[in-house]
Parts: sequence; structure tokens; C-alpha cells
Amino acid sequence: MSKHRKKEQEGAAAETEAATATETEAAAPEVDPLEAARVEAAKNWDLYLRERAEMENFRKRTQRDKEEFRIFTRKELLLEVLPVLDNLERALSHAGQNGEVQGLLEGVTMTVTQFRKVIEDFGARPIVAVGAPFDANLHQAMAQAETVDQPPGTVVSEFQRGYMLQDRLLRPALVVVAKAPAEPAAESTNQ
Repeated sequence: MSKHRKKEQEGAAAETEAATATETEAAAPEVDPLEAARVEAAKNWDLYLRERAEMENFRKRTQRDKEEFRIFTRKELLLEVLPVLDNLERALSHAGQNGEVQGLLEGVTMTVTQFRKVIEDFGARPIVAVGAPFDANLHQAMAQAETVDQPPGTVVSEFQRGYMLQDRLLRPALVVVAKAPAEPAAESTNQ
């Protein structure tokens, strides 16, 4: 192909492109730069608000998770300390029954008082069971006792005290629940 012919083809192609570009510009509606900027600003404002709300939700969720973690990391410690408190309370009850070893009784009493304060400082509080109606959410029934002194379904004694950690059950109380005395068998008359 000659150089002259090649130049003619390139010139024709350039004219075709220029004509197409002019037609496209004429066909497209004219865009107001101010309106385009407003649309973009509204879009950016919406993105900003969404991101801000997402960050606020993340902050609240993180704070809530941190608080729950802080409270319930104590659970293992408390579960380890509670049996020690139980044994000290048992020692107190047995020493008080025999009426001997006054020094031991005073020392154990002070230790139990100290343990109770430590447990309360960690956010645990004892569940009041004796005299309360049996609640399966707080109590674990170990036995039933026939009695006329308490209505059926009432806790009459506890084997082991239960504890709450904040508003959650840490350990249920092991209790004895009252039941109505058995009716004597109806006497049969065989004559």
C-alpha cells in the first residue's frame, strides 16, 4: 500500500471518530456541574452518616462485650472460692454445737466474714432459700421432707447455699423442699 493511500484512510477514520463524538455529545443531555456536585455531595453525606452509625454501633457493642467479659471473668475464681466458704461454714456449725474450742470458733467466724466480703466485692450475692418457695431457676432440690410447718413446695433447709453473679445464676442452692404429710391409709373394714 502506498503512503498516500494510508494517509487517506487514517484521515477518513479520524473524521469518522470526530463525527461520532459530536453526535454523542449532541445526543447526551447537558449536565449542570452544580447539580452534579449536589448529587455527589448528597451521596457522600449519606455514606458519612452510614459509617458514623456503624462506628457508633461498633463502639456500643464493644463496650457491652467488655463489660460482660469483666463481670464473668470472675466466675472461675468464685467457683473455686465458694467450696472453701462452704467448709468454713460447716466447721462453724459443728464447733458451735460442741461448745468447745472458743478460739477456733472466733477465728473461723472472722474468716467466714472475710470470705463473704470478698465474694460480695466480686459481685456475688447469696440466694435466700430457706422459707422461700422452690424456684427451679435458683434451687436444686436434693430431697423432700414431709412437714406441716411449711406449705408444700417451700424450701425447708439447704445443703449448700446458692449464689448470683450480678443478675445471673452462679450456682444453684441445694435444698430440701417441703411436701405434705402422707395421708394414713384408709382403714378397711373386713367383717
